[in-house]
Amino acid sequence: MVLQVQEGLLTTSASTPSSVRILVATAVPAERDAVARAFTGDSRVDVIAAGVGPAAAAASTATALARTPYALVVSAGIAGGFQPEAPVGSLVIADEITVADLGAETPDGFVPVTGLGFGTVTHRPPGALVRDLAAATGARTGAVLTVSTVTGTAARATELRARHPRALAEAMEGFGVAEAAAAHGIPVLELRAVSNPVGPRDRAAWRIGDALAALTEGFGKCAPVLESWNRHDRIH
Repeated sequence: MVLQVQEGLLTTSASTPSSVRILVATAVPAERDAVARAFTGDSRVDVIAAGVGPAAAAASTATALARTPYALVVSAGIAGGFQPEAPVGSLVIADEITVADLGAETPDGFVPVTGLGFGTVTHRPPGALVRDLAAATGARTGAVLTVSTVTGTAARATELRARHPRALAEAMEGFGVAEAAAAHGIPVLELRAVSNPVGPRDRAAWRIGDALAALTEGFGKCAPVLESWNRHDRIH
């Protein structure tokens, strides 16, 4: 089977397209390619570059889900890691996918949208699958935050950790992917490789190449777990 790129979708040719059961949504082509390398020849996995930020991620994921029946959606890519719990180069699997900046600023501080009486701020992946994947990959498990503006100061990092003490990483797409999956009644995962610390913006400290390599290696270890879970529809 041959990997093909078509309208941002990286997939494998197969005689039975309906056999494709897992959608992996990344933000940019470099992440898409890193994930796809772990699934070469597997016609059950489609990998898309859905765009940067929660809105683009939600729209692209929803479009893909409307076209093809999937059993699982995975948000994947690189991320900032909260130190020291998620060092650069490590893998993080979300046991909760939480949007960190959807809400309102008030004189008493930030109020999430749920505190305003509507919406949701957290999606929870299947617990058994998270545990199995963590065991297979050695990844840390905890909250992965979705932000529309990447953290660039120590003060902002401290604020986020105070509001979300279980946070291990921040990225920009997970909640959007999860919202699209929830609208279609499909379980969701988020897997991230840490490329930089959350905090003051220091491009010299970024290790994007190392994180992309870790992403490929991590998904390689995930493949047997995903195959087993998917085959038996182990939705918990």
